[in-house]
Amino acid sequence: MTSWQSDKTDLSATESRWVDEARAGDRLAFEKLYRSHCDHIYGLCWRLCGGDSALAEDMVQEAFVRAWNKLHLFKGDSKFGTWLPRLAVNVVLSDRRIRVKRLRREQEFDENIERVQVGDRDVFAGLRKDLEAAIAGLPERARTVLILYDIEGYRHEEIAGMTGMAVGSSKAQLHRARKLVREILEDSGNI
Repeated sequence: MTSWQSDKTDLSATESRWVDEARAGDRLAFEKLYRSHCDHIYGLCWRLCGGDSALAEDMVQEAFVRAWNKLHLFKGDSKFGTWLPRLAVNVVLSDRRIRVKRLRREQEFDENIERVQVGDRDVFAGLRKDLEAAIAGLPERARTVLILYDIEGYRHEEIAGMTGMAVGSSKAQLHRARKLVREILEDSGNI
């Protein structure tokens, strides 16, 4: 076993211990879990929220609150570092559904115009100069699938389960997202 493999095994064992201690009510152990995963969860939420930092921070906080409250449901069949991002994705998608319902009640949508939800404001998808901005500017469903598939490494079947869309729709949205990002970067001269 190489040293990096040993380090990875030690980290996994340490994380399992922290999970067990946190499950028993140890807040310090949960803080260690938080500190070891907060950057990744923030990056995931930030991308899913279209680059809205304030909304991403809220979603990270909600994800960790929910993780603390649902830690008893974590069976350990997978790594905590796999369970937590799924939980965070569900938090963001749930929040998005609530926001869309609220916006539909507050104003009529023109169904011919696809909007990107960013916090409390709607921003039309437009040209961006770098990759993160291009991703943030994608339509909501396309952005979600691109992030979950290309960045987070989920399979289309998993994405379909998380988002409630069909597997074929997930594949189509990924194709669409990649095409749009390529066009945005080409138009801005970054490709």
